[in-house]
Amino acid sequence: MAAGHDQELRHFISESGWDLAEIEQVLWEKADAMLGGDDAFLIIDDTALPKKGDASVGVPKDITFQPKWRIALEQVRRLNKAGIRFGTVLADAGYGICASFRRALSEEKLLWAVGIVSEQKFYPTHACAELPRASTTGPAPKRSVPTHPRKNAQQIIAHCGESAWRRITWRKGTKGALSAEFIAVRVRTADGPESWDRVHLPGDEAWLVAERRHNGEVKYHLTNHPPKTSLKTLASAIKARWSCEQAHQQLKEELGLENEEGRTWRGLSAHALMTMIAFAFLQHERLRENKSAA
Repeated sequence: MAAGHDQELRHFISESGWDLAEIEQVLWEKADAMLGGDDAFLIIDDTALPKKGDASVGVPKDITFQPKWRIALEQVRRLNKAGIRFGTVLADAGYGICASFRRALSEEKLLWAVGIVSEQKFYPTHACAELPRASTTGPAPKRSVPTHPRKNAQQIIAHCGESAWRRITWRKGTKGALSAEFIAVRVRTADGPESWDRVHLPGDEAWLVAERRHNGEVKYHLTNHPPKTSLKTLASAIKARWSCEQAHQQLKEELGLENEEGRTWRGLSAHALMTMIAFAFLQHERLRENKSAA
């Protein structure tokens, strides 16, 4: 559009009656054709779009509040239903600490690798739930208790000892190999039904993974990959999430994601969709150039 037609462009984005859902479906299909498959990652991440004023931007009155993990889960199910191909769902601790979110992904038959906090508690894999022995005088117990005590992620990894850390290189970057130290331990989550004293009983088995970076910082992750999965596979899946930060940066700085000036739900949605179409086009061109150079 020629310079000086800003108002027409804003009207086209915010007010015109073109169908966002149909355009979104085409975008999904194009992205699937470029990157879809069992080895593809679906990365969940939220980003802020700051605006002046004290009113929320683009929130329609007929939408009720939902925690962000429910919003994300709804989008995952939409993509799954549409046949978009991906093998593993990735998310940070803002989603990973939620047992209901992880459980729902497992029910969708999806692999997931999510961030967690160091205080999150787990049981050893051999822990289970059983009824306590009945006393001779009191009523028979009706609720089970865990057979083993819980420990938090930090305690479990510390118990492994310094020799358990393994340096893993997950890919080559522009400045050389990308690597860090990792430990992976099979655990049982502490998110089963509650015992009589309101302690969660042992849940499903999973991998607790710790990542120690060059500056000594330790990050904790949880994944439902199978028991025989290699440490490199776990590390590569976990580190794939950071590409989303690069995408957010490019969408905001180069493609104008945070420059939408309207204050309607449709305008914000349409603007975000257009920036994602531009991003997908750039990714297509990068892949084409890489194939030509190979």
